[in-house]
Amino acid sequence: MQVFTRLKISSYLFLWVLVSFSHCKNSSSSGDNLAALLPLLNLSSDFNFCPKSPLPSEINIATTVVSASANISGFSDKNKAVNGICGSGELVGSLDVYALDITGAGASMILSWGGKTVKNVTGDDFIVYDNSFRISDESNTYAMDPSVVQVSIDNTNYCGFNPSYTGGNVNLMNSWIRFGGLRPVYFNMTTKPFTNSDLFTKTNGTFLLGGGDGFDLENLDENDPNDIGCNAALITNIKTNGFKFIKITSAADVNNPNTGNKFPWPPGSYNGSDIDGVVARELQ
Repeated sequence: MQVFTRLKISSYLFLWVLVSFSHCKNSSSSGDNLAALLPLLNLSSDFNFCPKSPLPSEINIATTVVSASANISGFSDKNKAVNGICGSGELVGSLDVYALDITGAGASMILSWGGKTVKNVTGDDFIVYDNSFRISDESNTYAMDPSVVQVSIDNTNYCGFNPSYTGGNVNLMNSWIRFGGLRPVYFNMTTKPFTNSDLFTKTNGTFLLGGGDGFDLENLDENDPNDIGCNAALITNIKTNGFKFIKITSAADVNNPNTGNKFPWPPGSYNGSDIDGVVARELQ
């Protein structure tokens, strides 16, 4: 990027945010949209570039895009899903993301750790980072991109966590169980760094210190109807030896076994899940 004065940076960021924000998820009212934009505009006067280059070696981030075909305008750079975590906090969604389609082939992407294996250890084994943010004073109400998460050893057979939608308000976090794309991301490699261990520290119940959605391999479910070639023996293998590939799919492209239809999608979102990255607790 060319060197601009601070005023020019702020002006360009304002225009970029205003245009780009309209292509990502919208909250339920124009007032909520403005409230969500204000922190971004305030940050523009003290702009810090994220992600870091090179990536911090101590963070076990997925580094390889195995498969991705979405082409959402402004958010089509697949590298954004593996170039570092650039969360913006409780009230703002990061723009350093790769956007999936809501349905179709582009609704899924597959990442890996470049041949390394994510191990099964105590507690959450990996975290999926999206760009959700709170849209009302009620702390459980968020603009979310629910995603279905599955893992694999061979990139052929995939086991999932049997996610469940309660049928409640689609913007209430409690309506979605065992999905990614629900919780805001506080971890920012430039402005709010954490250690890899910090990222897996629980705070405020189900929230992690650096945000995002944590998954424990002990919760893999052989009865998940959306599993691909998964059975009890494979799950035991993954729990014992770990996995190499992770598949993330916009929930609206996945069948809800309770209804026979696809999972619902929050209104006002013009694309599918927005992937900021995935971090493993331990690799081998």
